[in-house]
Amino acid sequence: MNRTEGNELWVFGYGSLCWHPGFAYTKSKIGYVKGFSRRFWQGNTTHRGTTEKPGRVVTLIEDKEAVVYGRAFQLQNNCNVDNFSYLENRECTLGGYDLTTIATFYSQHGDLQFPVIIYIATNKNKQWLGEASLQIVARQITECSGPSGHNVEYLLRLAEFMHRYLPEAHDEHLFTLEMLVRSRIKEENMCLVTLMGNNNFDIDLDAESAVPAEEVNERSRENSFQFSARIPSKSLRCVKM
Repeated sequence: MNRTEGNELWVFGYGSLCWHPGFAYTKSKIGYVKGFSRRFWQGNTTHRGTTEKPGRVVTLIEDKEAVVYGRAFQLQNNCNVDNFSYLENRECTLGGYDLTTIATFYSQHGDLQFPVIIYIATNKNKQWLGEASLQIVARQITECSGPSGHNVEYLLRLAEFMHRYLPEAHDEHLFTLEMLVRSRIKEENMCLVTLMGNNNFDIDLDAESAVPAEEVNERSRENSFQFSARIPSKSLRCVKM
């Protein structure tokens, strides 16, 4: 198995970074890290919820037998200050992710492995919501929205990323929540178009740089995490059943 050059710096995304990195990067790889499980246990009051009604986003918990699939990004210009400022603001200052760790990333097709930086939220941060039944989590997700959009969009875009780019992977927690939330959308007669924000879901895995460096500074200043994404046309409809 090949390794990357020792001076390369990579960040692992397992939530919204998968479809909306928001910072300049040189290249990205699809794959996984070992020893963690993904859970919707982190509260969110700045992107997908409010102080009065916190949304739920993913974090990682230690699980020796598990793997978490996502997307690794090589930071542009290695230790680029703008990239780190953006990530620190988005993940730590606004998101509450209070732990940074290093893990080994394994590429989807098994041809590469290299160390990655991972941002993790723990029960020591003030936005933490913790474990709850999947039914309760699904209800909270369908009821919450924030400056970056509805909590439903966050969940469904993550699930869509997994279905589309990692069809061999199974994430029982994520996919069960997806099923429960879609059922609630149907039962509550909610409009999926409105929940998804009418954005396009378009990930170019072969792009050399997703975001021009000059745009990173502007996005960091505005704290804006709106993005373009494409979801299948069959999902872009108001559910009236």
